[in-house]
Amino acid sequence: MESNREKKAVALRYRNGEDSAPRVTAKGQGVIARKIIELAREAGVPVRQDADLVEVLSHLNLNAEIPPDTYVVVAEILAWVYRVNSKARKDSSS
Repeated sequence: MESNREKKAVALRYRNGEDSAPRVTAKGQGVIARKIIELAREAGVPVRQDADLVEVLSHLNLNAEIPPDTYVVVAEILAWVYRVNSKARKDSSS
């Protein structure tokens, strides 16, 4: 069932050795949020839903580093992304 709240999306980027923390690279709501999600899926980027985290991150400026109080949650998501990508690589090489 779809919520009455408008969909929001935030995209993060983290470049090991270049970024000191993940950065907000895109954010939006409604049509823009749906486009961010669509583009991520088309590019093979895993999409994870976390409404509370999106609410916090959506208040940041573009290219801003995530705040330290979100590090643990974002680290868990990045670990999930690495697992998904690793599994996809194994599945495609089989």
